[in-house]
Amino acid sequence: MLKKITTAASVIALCALTACGSGSGGAGNNGTNASGDTITMGFAQVGAESGWRTANTKSIQDEAKAAGIDLKFSDAQQKQENQIKAIRSYIQQKVKVIAFSPVVETGWDTVLLEAKRANIPVILTDRAIDSDDKSLYKTFLGSDFVEEGKKAGDWLVQNASGPTNVVELQGTTGAAPAIDRKKGFEEKIAAKPDIKIVASQTGDFTRSGGKQVMEAFLKSQPKIDVVYAHNDDMGLGAIEAIKAAGKVPGKDIKIITVDAVKDGMTALANGEINYIVECNPLLGKQLMELAKKVVKGEEVPPRVVTVEGTFTQEQAKAALPQRQY
Repeated sequence: MLKKITTAASVIALCALTACGSGSGGAGNNGTNASGDTITMGFAQVGAESGWRTANTKSIQDEAKAAGIDLKFSDAQQKQENQIKAIRSYIQQKVKVIAFSPVVETGWDTVLLEAKRANIPVILTDRAIDSDDKSLYKTFLGSDFVEEGKKAGDWLVQNASGPTNVVELQGTTGAAPAIDRKKGFEEKIAAKPDIKIVASQTGDFTRSGGKQVMEAFLKSQPKIDVVYAHNDDMGLGAIEAIKAAGKVPGKDIKIITVDAVKDGMTALANGEINYIVECNPLLGKQLMELAKKVVKGEEVPPRVVTVEGTFTQEQAKAALPQRQY
């Protein structure tokens, strides 16, 4: 999951496999290409590993329907091979545009070259890929994960007093947000040598993973002052482990997370989390707008960064009643 300014964007999802007829909708349909045909989008989602991802999927599905775009959706269950199979399936089905949120950063060149040769434009949503060939995709819509990590680190530098031992709950190994949120955080806390990351391990962005890793940290680390979780769900899992160990989350051990989904914001409002960096999952509308442009052959920015903020306890209390996710 940022206050970089640019238009924001969206992530992709695909719905039913039933093709809409190519006739009647015509020029009046927002989800049509230059020839008046219905736009079919193939979306390969990471999975359903967190509350953030669930909100992201719903946004994509709802906005595709609103835009008149025929969405074909697949859930990769956090496996790259499943996403590659889905993308190849979309190529065979001759969809008009492919969108996906990459499970990991590397290993995409071959399948995306296949899409390029089939003249099917690709949009990256939420997560980037590591490739020297920037022609393999038209644009990347999503958050600045390094900036998210920096915001988390900034807060800790400003609020830590004296020696501070941090344990880090990392996201999925090799995933862009895990790599970048770690990088940004470490960059900022380097300014304060008293702050040290004493243990770091992946919780795979899941609540159960966060709980399991935090239980291990509590046993192996004699002193833990702060938990830095790469998403809310792992932070919420850590809260369960901290309580089970007889400690008070938010007081005995401070917690910083990324996302700002409702469950995380509720824990923040209740004082069990101390600070949240926002990562907005509602990318659907911007994704559909980008999809219509690339299908028509229009130029789009190579990078579209979402505009996001941060939350303290009082800010969470104020925001919760209107929170959409």
